[in-house]
Amino acid sequence: MKRVCVIPARGGSKRLPRKNVADFLGRPIIAHTIDAARTCGLFDRVVVSTDDDEIARVARECGVESHTRGPELASDTARLVAVCLSFLDDEAQAGRHWDVFACLLATAPMRAARDVHATMGLIDTGVCDFAMAVTNYPLPPLQALRKHEGGFLRPMWPDLINLRSQDAPVLFVDNGSTYVASVAAFRRERTFYGSTLRGHVMPRSRSIDIDEPFDLDLARMLAQRSSA
Repeated sequence: MKRVCVIPARGGSKRLPRKNVADFLGRPIIAHTIDAARTCGLFDRVVVSTDDDEIARVARECGVESHTRGPELASDTARLVAVCLSFLDDEAQAGRHWDVFACLLATAPMRAARDVHATMGLIDTGVCDFAMAVTNYPLPPLQALRKHEGGFLRPMWPDLINLRSQDAPVLFVDNGSTYVASVAAFRRERTFYGSTLRGHVMPRSRSIDIDEPFDLDLARMLAQRSSA
């Protein structure tokens, strides 16, 4: 089975500028995801998809290639699925055809190689064609409130708001780090939330998706504490 890993990392970011190359324990944050992809030993090819020269340079310094995405896929409205489909199309045009691919997000530096292994291990072509890393909600999700007209808060799910926690189903959420799919199924369904999806449960301590300065501070604190 031929496997490829793509690490999407565009240059722009509004809430945390240059977040993909922000310092994390003395290295660009993307370097930790590249390490996980290479260390797990699962992939025939690891590629960083970017529109940014600095990110491409960091990728090369970390021992992987870079893929230049088109400008239409470099905006903050570009969808991750579109980025991955474009990458797979370019790979096919270059004569490289893959059975399974992984998409690892650069802003999840706490994810370990063992998490990539575990997520990939869930794939069973034709039975389970999609897998992702998930985690538990920090607060009961069934107690979610939404703002209505006039600024008043109303339960998102009124019929479930008073459900006792011990009676509620166990719910998980995509932790924004690791996605794996059969290429054929991904092309057909065009989503990571495919019809045959399984999840690798990661602890919240390794599930930090860095999108703003608070996330980066929290990840640094947890990483330093775990290495002490």
